[in-house]
Amino acid sequence: MTTAAPGRPTPKADLPMLRRGLLFLSDSKGARKVLTGTPLTRSASQRFVPGEKVDDVVRAAHEARELGLTITGNYLGEAVQNEADARKAADTYIELVRRIEAENLPANCSLKFTQMGQDISEAFLAENLGRLLEVADRAGVFLRFDMEGSDYTQRTLDAFERLWADGWTNTGVVLQAYLKRTPADVRRMIELGARVRLCKGAYAEPPSVAHQDMAQIRESFIESMKWLISEGNYPGIATHDEVILDAAREFVQREGIGSDRFEFQMLYGVRRDLQRQLVDDGYKMRVYVPFGEKWYPYLMRRLAERPDNLKFMVGSVIKESPFGFLWPDRNSNDDRSR
Repeated sequence: MTTAAPGRPTPKADLPMLRRGLLFLSDSKGARKVLTGTPLTRSASQRFVPGEKVDDVVRAAHEARELGLTITGNYLGEAVQNEADARKAADTYIELVRRIEAENLPANCSLKFTQMGQDISEAFLAENLGRLLEVADRAGVFLRFDMEGSDYTQRTLDAFERLWADGWTNTGVVLQAYLKRTPADVRRMIELGARVRLCKGAYAEPPSVAHQDMAQIRESFIESMKWLISEGNYPGIATHDEVILDAAREFVQREGIGSDRFEFQMLYGVRRDLQRQLVDDGYKMRVYVPFGEKWYPYLMRRLAERPDNLKFMVGSVIKESPFGFLWPDRNSNDDRSR
């Protein structure tokens, strides 16, 4: 039987029917043409991806500010294999950073090293990313480097630490609670003074590197969360899981930790009711806003990585509706991505 590399999709022949179907739809040019041309599909996608252009994420930032929210903008793309696409990604982020500065938006940016050309060469990555770092530094805009599959974890952290050592300290990184190595990585980032976004983790990983049981994942998340909130540098607690949210609120209240020491983070369009409630309760809330031409494969592949995300997204819409009481109890939530 063929085994997928850690952090990479399982071969299609081994996938359940739903997952194979979603991957087929993500790769099919014909399906993309039909589905993206359908008003219903585009309308549904805008629930989770506001649009393709910088203007769209800027509009989302203005709307978020009206609700007391902040955002992080993510131009969709990863595993870039040619210099032209990597330069385009850097140019798009530079445009976004300049708009954030010009319009004084409560926003920062999230990006991947592979999107900037890490797989092309380390020299090209340094040159291409350097352009963005300089613009962001002058504008005072924070950059967050997203985490990918476990085969990229060490490469991502090594690249981040090189930047940190070179003085690019208005940057941060993402750690995934389901990886067994994460507690040690959390301690290292606390030692550096680096800002961490903590999430559960969305990639299909083997038991040798990642917890598989949701109770274990939650336990790991909560342990790392407590370290980051009490000892870290303004961490982002990225989850929609109400069990974890309750644990965080109980912890900060018991320890007398102010809401200015951390922020909660959620995906654009997911549990907007919870986002508003946390703001009303006096907590800081940042919304992760993806945008770009690759919105269609982003949605399809996100669902294919973990088909339960389809149930989760549908549930998010229902929970915000008057029929929210019909959705299963929150303790059954298997939302590993956040």
